[in-house]
Amino acid sequence: MNNISKNRVILIVLDSVGIGYLPDAAQYGDEGSNTLGHIAENVSDFKIPNLTKLGLGNIDMTNKLPKTENPSALYGKAAEQSAGKDTTTGHWEIAGSVLKHPFPVFMDGFPVNFISDFESAIGSKVLGNYAASGTVIINDLGDEHVKSGFPIVYTSADSVFQIAMHEDVIPIERQYEICSIARKMLVGNLEVGRVIARPFTGTSGNYSRTSRRKDFATMPPDNILTSISNKGIDVYAIGKIYDIFAGKSITRYIKTADNTEGIQRTIEAIKEKSSGLIFTNLVDFDMLYGHRRDVEGYARCIEEFDRYIPEIINNMHADDLLIITADHGNDPTWKGSDHTREYIPILIYGDGVVPGNFSTRKSFTCIASTIADVLGIDFETIEKSCLLN
Repeated sequence: MNNISKNRVILIVLDSVGIGYLPDAAQYGDEGSNTLGHIAENVSDFKIPNLTKLGLGNIDMTNKLPKTENPSALYGKAAEQSAGKDTTTGHWEIAGSVLKHPFPVFMDGFPVNFISDFESAIGSKVLGNYAASGTVIINDLGDEHVKSGFPIVYTSADSVFQIAMHEDVIPIERQYEICSIARKMLVGNLEVGRVIARPFTGTSGNYSRTSRRKDFATMPPDNILTSISNKGIDVYAIGKIYDIFAGKSITRYIKTADNTEGIQRTIEAIKEKSSGLIFTNLVDFDMLYGHRRDVEGYARCIEEFDRYIPEIINNMHADDLLIITADHGNDPTWKGSDHTREYIPILIYGDGVVPGNFSTRKSFTCIASTIADVLGIDFETIEKSCLLN
């Protein structure tokens, strides 16, 4: 049993880095998926020495991830209790909120009457309104968008309403305004988890998305972030955390362009002498490699993060606790391009943490409980802390 008190928690979410399918994965078409396991099987020179040292490979002794006899972290995995397998649901459960009903998805496009009302509200027709890869749809409809000025609406197997617009055709602030209008209109049975602005640039046949993406999430319930901020200590969001939680209970934040910037900003924050929570999302695993089913790219992205772990640890203060986890899976060897319903790995490192296996928790909310325990905050959720036997 670990009974420790800390002044600050550093929580890093490796977006989509799951570690094996959940018992109910068949309901989602994901039985057999395993993001980390299949990467290790398919990339022969996959090397993650620092994650291995922490104990990542020991979480599941049956896969081909490298193991260690002397892990330096407390390790284990957690199942998702919320219905669904999207980013918003996963992060909210990490923060202590379990959703009984999944956010709606619209694989056949959004209702015609809603699209008509949305067009009236923004004063423009729209293109698309079907499920598609974001990189594909801007190449399929980009020329028509540039010519007409009509925004491109699309969705996916996630609960999202995405709008792609060329930055030279529709100014970025107007893009955000259009997305804000959609967010206000998508209520009731249409209340998707996120409206996402997907700006792009380029010319015919060579369009590419920019880093000025912006997510407009539905408002979350009170959670561990609320309890921390109510105590008057810092909740510092790095990456897309601010958008996922609609800014609620976040005291300061910074947006990032990619994983590298997200890691660097996290290290800068660690160097500060502060209290509370540093909450980082690293999205490239999911956005650039999982959805695109790029096994090799996914492996190299994990390796890049692995190389930063010594710098992260070396800059930690004695009263810091590091938690590395994920929010869902996105097996790059799996069919389709959707997320996969998987366990998430959890690694916990810091002075006073006794290394070993805390086994399996029934809910991601064990992370919120862990944060509450070490920061001395009153917070109740359905699963106990990972520090407790």
